[in-house]
Amino acid sequence: MPKMKTKSSAKKRFSKTGSGKVKRSFAYKRHCLEEKPQKMKRKSRGTSTLAPQDAKIVRQYMPYL
Repeated sequence: MPKMKTKSSAKKRFSKTGSGKVKRSFAYKRHCLEEKPQKMKRKSRGTSTLAPQDAKIVRQYMPYL
C-alpha cells in the first residue's frame, strides 16, 4: 500500500495535545483588530481543543497525527 497523504491545510491549522486531543487556534485574529471588540480578542487568546465530532474529521485529514 502507498503512504496516505496528509491534507496540507489541516497540518497548518491543527496539532495534537499530550492526551491525544486535537488542538486549534482561534479565527479572526489576523487583521482589522481595532474594529473588533476587546472581549472577542481577549477570549481568542491561546488555543482550545476541538469537539470530538470535529476531531474525528480532522483525524481523517491527518492519518499520522
